[in-house]
Amino acid sequence: MKEICKQSFLYSLGVGFYIVLVALFMNRANSLLGPVDTVYTGITALLLFAMSALIVGGLLVGKPIFLYIDGKKKEAIKMLLANAGWLLLFFIIAVIILAITK
Repeated sequence: MKEICKQSFLYSLGVGFYIVLVALFMNRANSLLGPVDTVYTGITALLLFAMSALIVGGLLVGKPIFLYIDGKKKEAIKMLLANAGWLLLFFIIAVIILAITK
């Protein structure tokens, strides 16, 4: 159980880091790319969404799926719940930081 919790923390931390990078990019997109509103803006946004789904899905759901397929169903469920728990904790911390700094 301890190894599953450690792996879940690292995967969730990776997702959190990726979310911060995407948020920073989106916050600075106008200054980096200029205020462009063309069909390429929509294409870029959808590609970012698809890439984000792939990265986050792979980090949070990939390992539990492989564990489940290997017959380790209890470990798969534990890891999926641990991933959700870590993300919830990160969310609560982010909301607290936002509330304090606002």
